[in-house]
Amino acid sequence: MCKVNRSHNSPCSKDGSTANIFDFVYNLLKHSGVQIPENATAPNCTSMDAWLPRGESVEDHMVNKAGRMFYAYVTPVILFIGILGNCLSLNVFLSKNMRGLSASTYLAAISSSDLLTLIFYVNVEWLRRGLVYLNPDVQVLFLDTTGVCQFQLYMSYVSRFLSAWLVVAFTVERYIGVCHPLRRRDICTPSSTRRIIITTSCVAVLLVIYKPVLSGVHKGSSGGHPYCTSDPDHDFLSFVLDSIFAVLITLVPFLIITVLNVLIIRKLFIRNKRQKECKIVTEESVIKLEFTVILLAISFCFVVFNVPYFAVWCRNFLHSKYVYKSVEQDMSDDIEYWQGILYITRTIFYMNYCINFFLYSITGAYFRREVRMLFVYRPTELRGSYSRCSRINSNSHTPQSWV
Repeated sequence: MCKVNRSHNSPCSKDGSTANIFDFVYNLLKHSGVQIPENATAPNCTSMDAWLPRGESVEDHMVNKAGRMFYAYVTPVILFIGILGNCLSLNVFLSKNMRGLSASTYLAAISSSDLLTLIFYVNVEWLRRGLVYLNPDVQVLFLDTTGVCQFQLYMSYVSRFLSAWLVVAFTVERYIGVCHPLRRRDICTPSSTRRIIITTSCVAVLLVIYKPVLSGVHKGSSGGHPYCTSDPDHDFLSFVLDSIFAVLITLVPFLIITVLNVLIIRKLFIRNKRQKECKIVTEESVIKLEFTVILLAISFCFVVFNVPYFAVWCRNFLHSKYVYKSVEQDMSDDIEYWQGILYITRTIFYMNYCINFFLYSITGAYFRREVRMLFVYRPTELRGSYSRCSRINSNSHTPQSWV
């Protein structure tokens, strides 16, 4: 064991080459913001971990730094694009031309829930973790006050539940429209859609009431400034309920959406073959096909953006709460590395709340047309409702829609 010495006359080096490596690593760590302890030791002096606390490595620190930097700089971009995109989407789906369709009602509700999630969840998390990283002198103290703490947690849980389960509800609606078209007229109507959205909202409001009840402004085990967190007296109960909530907004929707989408795609392939023989294509069928393609795009992104973060979060959450029992075990488990990975997957997960506008624009010609109409003045009499137009052009005795 040898004491770290940045001099070229270090006893650990005979020709000075090792000292040069030490200098390089020292400067790298110093400029990366890594704290180098005075009494750091290493089993051999050529180790790149010489100035790091035992159990941690250069790779761990660099991954953590890269993850936090990625999170701190990319999240504000996600917030800006997401808020703007969801506001535009909401405007389009509530427009006179689109609001008569049940699918538009679902997509308007999804845009609203994504907007609330960006404000009460993504924004607040960035203020706590990202802004403080960019400017350590900034303290967002108002978030750690009684009342604000509980309200913010409650709204973030409600909005995240709605964002996930409204996609599920929309998937079920499209599944019925594609695979059970005869039942579509009775189930997939604007009035039934509104009832489903209201019911889902009521379930969310009641289901997550536990979060503000079991949370508050408390001091950590090491003291310091009190912050918004779970009540220490109900820590285990909060852990169990949060775990159930995490499964309900990720794993369960993922399974339902995946199964139904496979059935939808299978049915579309079968009907595509029949369409070559049947030349009847109505405007209604084209619009509903676009909504089905939009659903498939939303569902795919939901899975891609959610699963990595959920997997890493579960791993870190379980390990930090109930796997490690001592500091020795804690330090030996690449905590820095996994925290960095968590920041990266968290940022990717946030993209789920800002990407829908681009998916609508890419997959929906009618959506693009409505977006253009938001910025271009059109005489009222020239604007026709898609829902009214589809009813006029449809024939009840013909296959109204193959989607």
